[in-house]
Amino acid sequence: MTEDASGGMPSKIADVAELEELMTRPTTALKADLAAAPGDIMVLGAGGKMGPTLARMAKRAAPDRRVMAVARFSDPDVRASLESHGVETISCDLLDRAAVARLPDAPNVIYMAGRKFGATGSEPFTWAMNALAPAIVAERFADARIVAFSTGCVYPFTTPDSGGPTEETPVGPPSGEYAWSCLARERVFEHYSQSLGTAGILIRLNYAIDMRYGVLHDVGALVFAGETVDLTMGHANVIWQGDANSQVLRALRHVTAPISALNVTGPETVSIRWLAGEFAKRFGTEAKLAGVEAETGWLNNAAKAAGLFGVPAVDLETMIDWQADWIARGGESLGKPTGFQVRDGKF
Repeated sequence: MTEDASGGMPSKIADVAELEELMTRPTTALKADLAAAPGDIMVLGAGGKMGPTLARMAKRAAPDRRVMAVARFSDPDVRASLESHGVETISCDLLDRAAVARLPDAPNVIYMAGRKFGATGSEPFTWAMNALAPAIVAERFADARIVAFSTGCVYPFTTPDSGGPTEETPVGPPSGEYAWSCLARERVFEHYSQSLGTAGILIRLNYAIDMRYGVLHDVGALVFAGETVDLTMGHANVIWQGDANSQVLRALRHVTAPISALNVTGPETVSIRWLAGEFAKRFGTEAKLAGVEAETGWLNNAAKAAGLFGVPAVDLETMIDWQADWIARGGESLGKPTGFQVRDGKF
């Protein structure tokens, strides 16, 4: 990494190795919060986009603890990388009740499993992953602290000037089986928390940013390629993935019984029109825009998380600078668009 003149955040991220080092770098505050939630840490559904860096961050923050990453591990490279960083890996299908029963005990569980893309056309599997797997896990780990990933998509659409829904906003997404199955996941965890006394937190996350994917990558790549940016879903919230990982792990200290919700995202409501213009300035080009911003969108207010953890360490301007440089240099892309433009709930 190339440090800026002030010795703060890097001015650019050179490659994937440095990107992942930055996203897994633990803070002193994270180490302190994990110290207040002692014991082994298990990350369920650790093979996705965020899981590997979250598991690695947990191990770096608590090197003397057992950190277990559980997934199907269809990509052997992901498994090998985790093991090379001291994370124990366990292959398990979370829909297999007997296999889940054989998992080791762990007092700290991060639940990341879920299905979004491909949900349309395979709705039964989507509901199974987003509602049945949580039930199997909640029964098995009833005595653990459970921090479970959810999504801001459980909220209704709101206007940009509202600041986004808070944890007190009544849930109830617009159309689309994905969002409703995510609400089912929350209700399942709530049921088992109420009936079994399990302590936990539901993380309603809006758009983690990794240079290889995310809303910034989607918009920046379109602008760089001279392609059109759809403005219909005119606003979004984003947070650096390293900050999101840290807040999720720190939430283990703040679990409640019965389980409660916590919004995790950045402090800004980001205009997609403005964002496209920022990338255009950095690329020395003009953004091609189409459509008119809808009056509402899927937004999220993370003031409560900011009160617990402080504002994210990586600000929006820094993320845009990093992303523009990454795209301009032909940095790696996972080829997994976020679908932030979708308004009909069909992913």
